[in-house]
Amino acid sequence: MSELLDALTERLGERGVLRDPADMSRYVSDWAGDRLGMPLAVARPASTVEVAEVVALCRRHGTRMVPQGGHTGLVAGALPATDGGELVISLERMNRIRAIDPVSFTMTVDAGCILEEIKQAAAEHDCDFPLSLGAQGSCQIGGNVATNAGGLNVLRYGMMRQLVLGLEVVLPDGRIWNALNVLHKDNRGYALPQLMLGSEGTLGIVTGAVLKLCPRPDQSRTALLGLPSVAAVIELYARARRDCSDLLTAFELIPRRCIELAMEASPELRDPLDSPYPWYVLMEVAATGPVDLGTMLEALLEHGMEKGLVLDGALATSEAQSRTLWQFRESMLEGQRRRGEHLRTDIAVPISQIPDFVERASQAIMEASPECEIIAYGHVGDGNLHFNILPPTTMPDAAKREHLHDLEERLFELLDTFGGSISAEHGIGRTKRHAYLSRLSPVERELAEGIKALFDPDGLMNPGRILPAPGEE
Repeated sequence: MSELLDALTERLGERGVLRDPADMSRYVSDWAGDRLGMPLAVARPASTVEVAEVVALCRRHGTRMVPQGGHTGLVAGALPATDGGELVISLERMNRIRAIDPVSFTMTVDAGCILEEIKQAAAEHDCDFPLSLGAQGSCQIGGNVATNAGGLNVLRYGMMRQLVLGLEVVLPDGRIWNALNVLHKDNRGYALPQLMLGSEGTLGIVTGAVLKLCPRPDQSRTALLGLPSVAAVIELYARARRDCSDLLTAFELIPRRCIELAMEASPELRDPLDSPYPWYVLMEVAATGPVDLGTMLEALLEHGMEKGLVLDGALATSEAQSRTLWQFRESMLEGQRRRGEHLRTDIAVPISQIPDFVERASQAIMEASPECEIIAYGHVGDGNLHFNILPPTTMPDAAKREHLHDLEERLFELLDTFGGSISAEHGIGRTKRHAYLSRLSPVERELAEGIKALFDPDGLMNPGRILPAPGEE
């Protein structure tokens, strides 16, 4: 491999290739710190042409490649293997905003652009890029494309698949595929760029994207509500969806335990309501123009209280108060992470069946592991739940991973009976590959393997993610 590394260094310069383990430390651990890998090296190309040259060199040497964006995924999709045989290709130096068209509501960007910076650039042109994630300060748009990212605003704006108009991709043989289409309507044949959405770097490396922008809302209202049950949450959601229509941007289900975890992680937070409640809803409405959002939201909450659905609530009257309410949603993730290794799931069920699923899943998990702690929350408006499980505190660390895997299998088996999905927004990566493959029909697997073989016949592009690597099962 020294010949390959020397060739990469000659092309990218010393700054463009990292070989020292200390320099590679932030590229080899997932966000939670639960898993570690060890790459051959880290290549850091600064342009699409350089990405293409790196890929061509890897193909010539038969070297496996792992495209990596902000490295905030949770399914080991961009985590290098532990055998030292995979080259990480980081897009972090490709961070240029190429063009913004506020009339056509489009933005063309490098794949390494940070999501938060894209949102800020759009705002400077009185536009909005509505993808909203907890990791938006570090995740990169190329990774958002590759994983078909979801987040908080899917209810109104859809997933990444609905926010991309065109792509630029380096194929596994080193060719550059330019499909940077800025058209909002284009019905010419197969929608080939859509194959890249959710492909997790297994079909090529996204190096650029044309994004769909929206008018920037000039007003929003945020509320945190206390409710007695998940059933009440779903009934309130159905009413909110009708009363607020497409102005409803977020509707988050949060259990009491998550409020506590948020306050543990961020001591400056105070209990948001006068009394604790079993369940909370964090909701937001936003609009542009002469719409009275305050009256709309107050009418909804009045109806909810009359029906016994809403027990108490706090309405933000300023942007600062709104940020504080949203901080509970962000800080609860850090609170979970501090508890060490635990089961993180990312599942989807029909919205109307969320109460039944939460009840039955909680019962099944507690029967199997009475000392574990269940933390179920998620995006109600799109049926996406994160049914997470903290293992018993008394359990030895060596036994936790196997125990959590057993609980995950129980959860997925129940999920199957609801016609649900084992991955709503995080993807498959390596951690969910077995569960994914075991649920594929023969026809679906044949089609998936056929697509992979067409794009990557040598099996060098992010092997072992989604589908088995050559020689694996």
